[in-house]
Amino acid sequence: MWQRVIGGLSGAMSVGTGAYGAHGLKGKEEAYIKVYETGSRYQLVHSAILAATPAICGNSSRAGKVASACFATGIALFSGSCYAVALSEDRSVGKLAPVGGFALIGGWLSLAILRR
Repeated sequence: MWQRVIGGLSGAMSVGTGAYGAHGLKGKEEAYIKVYETGSRYQLVHSAILAATPAICGNSSRAGKVASACFATGIALFSGSCYAVALSEDRSVGKLAPVGGFALIGGWLSLAILRR
């Protein structure tokens, strides 16, 4: 049940990144603060669903495996890109955010469509 471990660690990290965003980004442009907050919020929500996926789908279901892989990939790529953009104040480093976003969408669709 790697999903519970990774989801829990990622959730804890998102609380930390949220706290940092609330206090450590003072002086940055508002647009970059919003990008950072979006990354942190998406990480928290998708960490929770990643941790819950085995309980929702079962440990060995195809839906659970696909959804979990999509959520984990999406968290890393989407939220990671948001953090990189906000901290560097350079939008060119966020090129993987759309890939991560599609991975997150794929995770939700996997839960909705796939069986066993």
